[in-house]
Amino acid sequence: MEYIVGFTLALFFCAAAAWLSMDRERAFYPAVVMAVATYYLAFAVVDGRGEVMRSEVVIAAIFIVGAVAGFKRNPWIAVAALGGHGVMDGFHHHLVNNTGVPQVWPGFCMTFDVTAAVLVALVMLARTRRERERLAGLSRGDSGRNARAGIQPGAWQARHSRRCVRAAVASRGG
Repeated sequence: MEYIVGFTLALFFCAAAAWLSMDRERAFYPAVVMAVATYYLAFAVVDGRGEVMRSEVVIAAIFIVGAVAGFKRNPWIAVAALGGHGVMDGFHHHLVNNTGVPQVWPGFCMTFDVTAAVLVALVMLARTRRERERLAGLSRGDSGRNARAGIQPGAWQARHSRRCVRAAVASRGG
């Protein structure tokens, strides 16, 4: 049951984030990774042993560093950290004997994390593809919507579109 709930919740979570455009902010998924990484700390409080808390802090720190790197450097690092946390959930009990972890948690969290990471990766790939297609259309003088509708741009529109593309490329360091 925990696998079904983890999968379903990840689907709803990612769909809602995309539908509400919450996931367009660069900090969104790194913040999700940071939150996911800290749940075992709460379970360590329930366990009550200092050595368990220290072990959980080290593990959480690894994923928090991945989340920060995903925010600062490349969002794919955050996707990998989310998926990696899911993989870690599968063998967490071999790393730390945290008696505060509910029995169903590893299966739920593993399924949620891996499903969410796959969905985020698919959304990022689709958005990248759409952006490339849009920029390719602009570089040809298309205005996107007009090109799909079969409307040819006027001379001014074509010059303006090419200038916008050049400015966009120049601002990205290209």
